[in-house]
Amino acid sequence: MMGVLNHLSTLLLLSLIPPALAHVVERFDPECKEFFLEGTTPNLPGILVGGRVQDQNRYKPICQKYNNTYRFATLYDTTNKIPVFSAYTFTGNILGRPKQSWMIEPKLGGIDVEEMKTQHEVKMLNNKIDIGVDHQAVDADYSATISSMDLDRGHIFPCSHTPDNATMRSTFTLTNVVPQEKGFNRGRWCKVECKVRKTLVENCKDDKTKVYVVTGAVPSSSNTLNNRVNIPDHLWTAYCCYNSTKNWTVGAYWGENKNDNGKILNLETLGALEAKLNKSYNGIVKVFHDNCPRNVQVQQGKKRTRKGMAIASEKDCDGECDEK
Repeated sequence: MMGVLNHLSTLLLLSLIPPALAHVVERFDPECKEFFLEGTTPNLPGILVGGRVQDQNRYKPICQKYNNTYRFATLYDTTNKIPVFSAYTFTGNILGRPKQSWMIEPKLGGIDVEEMKTQHEVKMLNNKIDIGVDHQAVDADYSATISSMDLDRGHIFPCSHTPDNATMRSTFTLTNVVPQEKGFNRGRWCKVECKVRKTLVENCKDDKTKVYVVTGAVPSSSNTLNNRVNIPDHLWTAYCCYNSTKNWTVGAYWGENKNDNGKILNLETLGALEAKLNKSYNGIVKVFHDNCPRNVQVQQGKKRTRKGMAIASEKDCDGECDEK
């Protein structure tokens, strides 16, 4: 009798666990290893340490799958309902912007489907019943009107860094965006995305070179969209590659999520970015494996400045800001 009661108690306890949290995942799946330099995930104190998620009920590693292929990796914060970061490899880019409905992650709603889907598709898979959205952002959040900021859905893995149509479409998942101030998203940050893209094409794009990029968001303490989705204080990005000419191409950017009248964001070393992130996360942050140099001043390549630096200029990226 006692055994039966214990069994019933266990079943009752399991029934109280939200579906999205019932399956505990400590690490990124092996399929995501290719998106990280030396297969090593970032180190973020209290969040992701030694490749292991610290608070497994809150932070969810997602191998972002679309059209039966893994496209990039995201660590998602189900409390703030924004990504901590997305990681991807840069292999070139195509132009344009697809007509793509925004998607969500079915598993965060308790549906055992590995690929991202639209809310309507998930509802059909769930016997035409809307799923719970306690653990992720949805379309309704971003259509909410707030008075303090004019916002966009800001890509973390930008669609302008994708090599084909399917990968571009895969970036249109709400687990890959944050509320981004419109002037920042379409201005300074869009120019950062352009400069990174041009730099990587000029310095790293060949068949033998693997280019790694990690882009993340530092959440605010209380600023939210629709009283659900955190509006981050800062965005950051870093890239690292060792090219066929045996030169490292390394760089980083850090920007405040506000409209600052087009102020240019300066290229930084990886070490300088990590020093800023150390303050945000109260500990030692590592974006890439130790092999990636922290103090390389800037990438080397064909286009050089008088200090030996190669970088796409601000003028090169004018008129290319199409993120909305």
